[in-house]
Amino acid sequence: MFKPQQSRGIQLLLLFFSLVELLHFSHGDVGTASQYDPPYIPTTCYGDDTSQFPENNLFGAAGEGIWDNGASCGRQYLVSCLSAVKKGTCVEGETIQIKIVDRAIDAVSQPSSSGTTIVLSATAFATIANSNASKINIEFQQV
Repeated sequence: MFKPQQSRGIQLLLLFFSLVELLHFSHGDVGTASQYDPPYIPTTCYGDDTSQFPENNLFGAAGEGIWDNGASCGRQYLVSCLSAVKKGTCVEGETIQIKIVDRAIDAVSQPSSSGTTIVLSATAFATIANSNASKINIEFQQV
């Protein structure tokens, strides 16, 4: 049988773990991103079809880790900048939704840094980070 102070301790412990779960906001993966400039076509996913690009120009090319044998074409990801080599590179609190339209290693334009998880269009990159950076650490989540 539990004593009143043991019961109180258990209640506090349960409350603590509940609060920890509520305050855990990160549910995505972490990786890296670079940027690339036009020309963006042709793409591995859609060839010369210009309708593949979202009107807001928030798109990217999949690195090998998320390429998934082409299944990533058309996938949407929420992306935010976590950090970079130079402090102050990230735009704090900014998250974008991008569409995958290409495979990074096949992109017409070379990325600012090779081997990243996602290569963002110049517009997408500049929305979440200083465009002078070549590589940033990101959090991303498929939507």
